[in-house]
Amino acid sequence: MQGTVAIDLGSTTTVVAHQAPGAAAALLALPPYSLTAPVVVPSLLWLSHPEQTRPLIGRQVLEAGLAHQDDPRLLRDFKRRIAASPDPSASGASAPGGPPSVSAERAGSLLLRQLWGALPGNLEPRRLVLTAPVEAYRGYRQWLLTVCSDLEVEELALVDEPTAAAIGAGLAAGSTVLVLDLGGGTIDLSLVQLEGGEGRAAPIAQLLRFAGRNLDDSRQHLRCARVIGKAGLNLGGRDIDRWIAHRLCPDHPVTGSLLEACERLKCQLSDHSEALALWSPAQGLPRELRLSRAGLETLLEEQGLMEQLDSLLAEVLAAGRRAGIRLERLTAVLPVGGTSQLPAIRHWIRQRCGVVPIRDQRPLEAVALGALALTPGVQVKDVLTRGVALRCWERRSGRHHWHPLFIAGQSWPTDRPLDLVLACSRDGQESLDLVLGEPLDDQRREVVFEAGLPVLRQRAAGAAGVRPWDLGATALPLSSPGQQGQDRLRLAFSIDVDSQLLVETTDLLSGERRGPIRLGPVR
Repeated sequence: MQGTVAIDLGSTTTVVAHQAPGAAAALLALPPYSLTAPVVVPSLLWLSHPEQTRPLIGRQVLEAGLAHQDDPRLLRDFKRRIAASPDPSASGASAPGGPPSVSAERAGSLLLRQLWGALPGNLEPRRLVLTAPVEAYRGYRQWLLTVCSDLEVEELALVDEPTAAAIGAGLAAGSTVLVLDLGGGTIDLSLVQLEGGEGRAAPIAQLLRFAGRNLDDSRQHLRCARVIGKAGLNLGGRDIDRWIAHRLCPDHPVTGSLLEACERLKCQLSDHSEALALWSPAQGLPRELRLSRAGLETLLEEQGLMEQLDSLLAEVLAAGRRAGIRLERLTAVLPVGGTSQLPAIRHWIRQRCGVVPIRDQRPLEAVALGALALTPGVQVKDVLTRGVALRCWERRSGRHHWHPLFIAGQSWPTDRPLDLVLACSRDGQESLDLVLGEPLDDQRREVVFEAGLPVLRQRAAGAAGVRPWDLGATALPLSSPGQQGQDRLRLAFSIDVDSQLLVETTDLLSGERRGPIRLGPVR
């Protein structure tokens, strides 16, 4: 079974998803490393010695009771340090009471390689797409090229996490999004603007390998979301577990088994108002640990978490205002990460950001599913090399001009239609004529990269022009004669799997709909 595999390496959990041609995307279970509900791999490794190539991973670490050990052999939270400089552990200095430490890059490499090797035997993906934090995109890209250099996959692609999260949550290209990433070890708030929008190419994955050939020397444009504001804190879900442990068992040291029980309590409170967990200390009888949702909210307030979140949000929104973007103008707020599902956090988000739509249906999977959506069939035919424009009459200037519908670099088939409203240019008009054209330049041929894909294109060497299509004008009849300047037709343009430009029309006066009408092929 072919298709695309996406791996979203996270600080706390790693998500692996697959999409076969023509099928829906789905999360992949990778026994013995992944959990069952949700289907994710804890980003944990237990490395007995630095040269070990098959460490315990994910669920194996949990089942062995090693997840909360204060031991240099336990590797966690390494994702944040990848591509950051310098990594103090990269020198191989010995940690107290243990073997030499392992760099974040090596830990991430071990995890990715083991997960790739654990893919189901009937899966032979043609493409692997990986995600990268936008602030460390360039360094992360180089690291991934090294890690994946010997993986047997024809196509390797990379997307930035905020864009993937937004697309995975169903947001459109060109959206401005507040991403609240609340994980196990860190809190990151990012105000980002996605590429694309009306008249511009939608975001798409950046190719690192195509047809088995590395593209590390290519001139591809880094298609990351534009970061308008960002603030973070090295605090997350595991710190909340420690607060709970100290509150419920102030007379006991914070051990791994106690933290595990407190984590179970915390997770139960996402769905219930009361939680109960049984904890068996190394010395003494088992104890019942109880916590209410109200008690957890009080604890978070006392520890100053909500105050810290307010400060981070204020910092990010201030950056937005400096860029002319206010909270109420955002497309959506996107909470991701397990900690974002705590009722107290959800209440805080609604209270502070209630004027903006909140997309919190798939906080763990959104990035991986968005990564799949950003990698359509990576073939040259999936990207327009010329584009198409519509001739429109402009009343102010009293002349026609060309309005771009889809431009070079636009991937197809399109996910969403492009809407335009046309008005009548004279009284008594009974139809509107569509005149389409192909942008043309004074050109010379060369191979360039558009939207991260290799495409044979014409590079501009002079002023742009448009050549009308040979098919002539397409007449769109009106239900009744129109008046000059009156908006009459809403047009929804799209490109299908056969590269045909389609349009559906809605008469704004009668409500009558027609289409889809095939207008001709685009290229």
